[in-house]
Amino acid sequence: MATLFPKKKSLNYFSTEKPSRPVADFELRKINQFSFFLFFLFMTFFSLFLIARLFQLTIVKGSYYQELAQKNRIRELIIEPERGEIVDRQGLTLARNEKIDISRLKIPKKDQERFFSRRVYYYPQETAHLLGYRQLAGENDLKNDLCLTKLFPGDKVGKKGIENLFDCDLRGIPGKKLIETDASGNFLRTLGIISPTPGKRLQLTIDIQLQRKVFELVKEKKAAVIASIPQTGEVLALVSSPTFSSQDFEDSQIKKIKNYLQNEDQPLLNRALQGNYPPGSVFKMIVGIAGLEEKAINEKTTFEDKGIITRGNLTFGNWFFLQYGKTDGLVDIVKAIKRSNDIFFYLASEKIGPAKIKIWAERLGLGKKTNIGLEESEGLIPTEFWKETVLKEKWYDGDTFNLSIGQGYLLATPIQINYSSAVFANNGYYCQPLLLKNQKPSCQKLPIVKKNLEIIKRGMKEACLPGGTGWPFFEFKIKDSEGELKRITAGCKTGTAESSGKDQKPHAWITVFAPFDNPEIIVTVLVEEGGQGSDVAGPVAKEILTEYFEKTR
Repeated sequence: MATLFPKKKSLNYFSTEKPSRPVADFELRKINQFSFFLFFLFMTFFSLFLIARLFQLTIVKGSYYQELAQKNRIRELIIEPERGEIVDRQGLTLARNEKIDISRLKIPKKDQERFFSRRVYYYPQETAHLLGYRQLAGENDLKNDLCLTKLFPGDKVGKKGIENLFDCDLRGIPGKKLIETDASGNFLRTLGIISPTPGKRLQLTIDIQLQRKVFELVKEKKAAVIASIPQTGEVLALVSSPTFSSQDFEDSQIKKIKNYLQNEDQPLLNRALQGNYPPGSVFKMIVGIAGLEEKAINEKTTFEDKGIITRGNLTFGNWFFLQYGKTDGLVDIVKAIKRSNDIFFYLASEKIGPAKIKIWAERLGLGKKTNIGLEESEGLIPTEFWKETVLKEKWYDGDTFNLSIGQGYLLATPIQINYSSAVFANNGYYCQPLLLKNQKPSCQKLPIVKKNLEIIKRGMKEACLPGGTGWPFFEFKIKDSEGELKRITAGCKTGTAESSGKDQKPHAWITVFAPFDNPEIIVTVLVEEGGQGSDVAGPVAKEILTEYFEKTR
């Protein structure tokens, strides 16, 4: 029968099995203490890390993250200032800005936080070389910007013409608009607006009606025209043809711009300021005043025109003899200008010398920039030293002869011819070209004897009378306000200068001022490779003066 209690195991004192040893309490405490130390050490370092991170986030970079959070809900929009309006001397708009609805344009999202405007040119071709154009500011524009109102990436900057010359004045000061958005960037409310300051309004000396007339007259030619007021230097018209459209650059018409750059006729070249041409016989007035002032000749000096003269193995002829086989007989300075007689100036130049001719050419504005402010060329007045240094050749009498009739190595720009000619129209003052209507005239009295000025002027008057070379002005009449024909006497000088063009046709020149006794306007016309000055440039100048006087009479 089973027992209720198990039997006790009997002790066997002779057994080899060793009884197990119980773990001492102090060893257990030692293990627990080490584990607690590791845990305490871990928690201490972890707490220190959290405290350090919290310090960095709240104290060190607290303002940064606060600003970052603020930007998540507040946006700053740049309000582009209205670029200054450009108007003509009568106040007629030539260029102004118009706002653009960017919702209709494919503008990157990052750029939609700006208000954009578009420059509109009212006469984009007629005024292209004068006003110029704008383009996006490049890295150099941003880096070298000298204006008080600095450019931002994405801004447009004036690159040519008036837009470039007065870019700082036209820019204005940008404004700002602060708006609040939600976390998704949706507009909530406007927090504040700093209104932009518009750019300065520029009033030019240009008469846009005259400018348009000039453009229509020469737009099918390679030509340049300058019209100015002799007494002040104000530019009334400045046209270069062929031309381009300022609007194409504003609107980034890449294909059209590329065509301009590749066009062999160089529509981007401002021929009025940058075109270098031999001036031909319009230079004879300068040679004449040089001879009178240096006392190499006087009003009674005469030379006989025999058709040609010979120097060494070379012969030099007068245009009248070369074309028609005729001569002008005895010629004085007045008749020489009237008839544009080459023989007189050949022989006079031997007495004057090329060095003296250069001095007077420079005094009257050739061989240097006019400082109109726009890009222009200096031209070239050759000398013995220049030829020996640059061309490594000796200067000959033939070089002096060529210089005396505006040929050879001599180069001038149309604006230089206009302002040097104005010296004879305003009784001896050289005036700086002016483009701004409110700009004070800057005129310098040249050291020219009044009597000598009158001699040259008399020759220019007779050049525009029967028997002279300026036949379009022989009977120059305009209709006054009552429709009556009114005679206006002019002073002029024509020029026909040899060119190196493909067709070998000469450049046609004329410079003319009127009325003769009290000049109001002086016009210089160059038609590149156009032909005879009186036949090609003369009629253009006549149409320009007719437009001017019929509008002002």
